[in-house]
Amino acid sequence: MKVVGLMSGTSADGVDAAIVEITGAPPDLTVELLHFTCVPFEPEVRQQIFELFDPATGTVDRICHMNFALGELFAAAALQAIAAAGLEPADISLIGSHGQTIYHAVDVSSPVKSTLQIGEPAVIARRTGITTVADFRVADVAASGQGAPLVSYVDWLLFRHPQRVRAVQNIGGIANVTYLSPTPLPPFPSPLRRGKGGLGAWGVVAFDTGPGNMLIDYAAGRATDGAWRCDRDGALAARGQVDERLLAELMAHPYLQLPPPKTTGREQFGVQFGAEVWERAQALGLRDEDIVATLTAFTAVSIADAYRRFLPRMPDEVILGGGGARNPTLRAMLEERLAPARLLTHEDLGFSSQAKEAMAFAVLAYEAIHGRPGNLPPCTGAARRVVLGKIVPGENYVELMRACSWT
Repeated sequence: MKVVGLMSGTSADGVDAAIVEITGAPPDLTVELLHFTCVPFEPEVRQQIFELFDPATGTVDRICHMNFALGELFAAAALQAIAAAGLEPADISLIGSHGQTIYHAVDVSSPVKSTLQIGEPAVIARRTGITTVADFRVADVAASGQGAPLVSYVDWLLFRHPQRVRAVQNIGGIANVTYLSPTPLPPFPSPLRRGKGGLGAWGVVAFDTGPGNMLIDYAAGRATDGAWRCDRDGALAARGQVDERLLAELMAHPYLQLPPPKTTGREQFGVQFGAEVWERAQALGLRDEDIVATLTAFTAVSIADAYRRFLPRMPDEVILGGGGARNPTLRAMLEERLAPARLLTHEDLGFSSQAKEAMAFAVLAYEAIHGRPGNLPPCTGAARRVVLGKIVPGENYVELMRACSWT
């Protein structure tokens, strides 16, 4: 089955679109990337998205408008990827769209655990004619989970090793890890419930370690008067000095002390926090480059600290993905702090790190349409495994449902 996966992350840079061929059923699922493209958001669209992150400017009318506007952009990205792959919409069976997270409130202080992704799937299905599965996180939250990280199930399918302990470390706006131990496979489909934590039958732990590129991007923008949206090739951090005083203050952040399952986002490490750190760094007399270097170290040290605090053991191999994997300064800091673990990229294992998250939501859509659960309770904290996503019929819906067999 050919499936398009669509994703826009916490950095809100644009829509990632991956076309994959998926065959088989878990645990022997085969996923082949056929084409990947990233369609960047126009600056004004990105600005409007960022304004939705702030409760003061994310008003209900603006959210309503952007829900449909982003649906149009996600649909256009899917059609662009399909054409670039030399395919027609009729060749695609399914679309899995993560959407754009604008608010994620699942910690214990939230009066009601909730999460909101926009990018209306009905618009995607209508413009493409392809049945679309979207809004994956809410089913896990409804089952008392954190709605993240959801890619841990796909990490388990694609990256587990029979002898080596692996950690799949994504560094997007937020950094998250999936720990994979070489344990025997559980029965499929597994009725696994939450329990008291630990690996369970799956040998998996997954959680958000803390900030990834989010604070680095913010500081790079401040340091260049908005000319850079990120620290290109880690150049600013490479010219700076890490301030150990500020780093120690950052590492005292309450989120970093919480045990898994846990997830975070812009609510804790977004623009408001970045502005506070910038002001504190200037009061300490740091140069702009020093601030970028210190925030880069914050990402690396928080990842390494999370491994030592919360993983059953240090991994033999760490597989890096996301935009942070392309930052050589950040990678060098990680190599130093995660030694003697061997650092790899997704490309070393035959996968695209850029396409990985979009591929993951294609897989979750494939699982949903076959009636199979897509979450792992030890990773999200959910009470049980549940089918993820809401199915919006396209023109191919009846044919698609006839072709799928439920297990």
